[in-house]
Amino acid sequence: MPELRWNPILKRWNIISDKRQDRPVLPEDSCPLCPGVLEVPQDDYYIVTFENRFPSLERNPENPNLKGDSFYRVRENRGVCEVVLYSSDHDVPPADLGFRRLEDLITVWKNRFAELGSEEFIDYVYIFENRGREIGVTLDHPHGQLYAFPFVPPLARRSIESARSHSEQHGECIFCRVLEKEQNFGKRIIWQDDNFVAFVPFYARLPYEIHLYPRRHFPTITSLNEDERSSLARGIKTILMKYRKLFPIDDFPYISSFHQAPVDEKDHSYYHFHLEFYSLQRAEDKIKYRAGVETGTSTFISSLSPEKMAEDLQDVQVNTRSEQKDENR
Repeated sequence: MPELRWNPILKRWNIISDKRQDRPVLPEDSCPLCPGVLEVPQDDYYIVTFENRFPSLERNPENPNLKGDSFYRVRENRGVCEVVLYSSDHDVPPADLGFRRLEDLITVWKNRFAELGSEEFIDYVYIFENRGREIGVTLDHPHGQLYAFPFVPPLARRSIESARSHSEQHGECIFCRVLEKEQNFGKRIIWQDDNFVAFVPFYARLPYEIHLYPRRHFPTITSLNEDERSSLARGIKTILMKYRKLFPIDDFPYISSFHQAPVDEKDHSYYHFHLEFYSLQRAEDKIKYRAGVETGTSTFISSLSPEKMAEDLQDVQVNTRSEQKDENR
C-alpha cells in the first residue's frame, strides 16, 4: 500500500510505494512509451503527457497500510505523478530534439506546472528528467516526469528557506547574487545569451554539474515570456549537446532538475526559477558513485574542481543552429 511516513529525526516525509516494485525495467521486446504499444494507442504523436501507471503519489490514494501516531506519523500519499513523452521516436536523444519541439516542450511544462499547481492538495511541482542507465532509468524512450507533491520536499524547502532568509537580511535575491558572482569571475560560464546564463557553480557537488539561470528574477516557469522561452530552449539544447560530445560514449547520463517556488499560495517572490543538471560520468570510463560519505552524511566529495569541469565543457564546441538537422524531430 502506498503512503507517506514521517521521519521524526530528520523531520521530513518519506514516500512508501509498493506499486513501484512492479514497473517495467528496460523491456527488450517492446517499449510501452512507443506509439501504439501501451500508454499511447495512436500510431504517432508529437508531445504527450499522462499520469504514471506506477506512481509514487496518487490523485485518489487508498488508505495507508498502517495507522500512525503523533510520533510515527502516517498520511495518504495524495499527489500526482505524470510522464512527459518528448517524441514518438524511441531512438532520438533529447540533445537531438528540434529547437521548435523544445520550445513546445517548455510550453507543455509551463502548462502542466500551472494546472497541477492549481490543485488545492498540491504544495510543490517538480519537473525533472532522468537520462541514461547509469542514472537508473527503467525506460530508454526520451521522456521526463512531473511530481506534484502534497508537501515541499526537503532539498527544495532548504533552498527556499535560504532564499527567504537572505532576502530578509540583505534585501536581495541570493540567486541573483550567485549569478553576479559567476559573471564577475567568468571562467565557469559555459554559455549565455541575453536572457539566460549557464555555468558550473562555485560549489558544484556532482560531475559536470551545470546551473541554468534566467537573468530576470521570477519564481516559477509560469512567468517565462516568449523571448525567455526561446533562450531556455537554446540553453537546454546547448547543455545537452555539450554533454553528448564531452566523452565518446553512447548515451551521456544526466539528471535535469527544475527549481521553482512552491505553489502553496504563499508569497515566494524572493525565489529565483532555475534549472540544474547533474551527471555521474566523471570520465570516459569512470562513474561517480554516491557511497558512504555522500549517502550517510550528505557531504559531497568531488574529484574534479568546478573550474576544470567548466574548462572541459567550454572546450566542447556546439552550434545549436547548424547541427539541428530536423527542426520538427
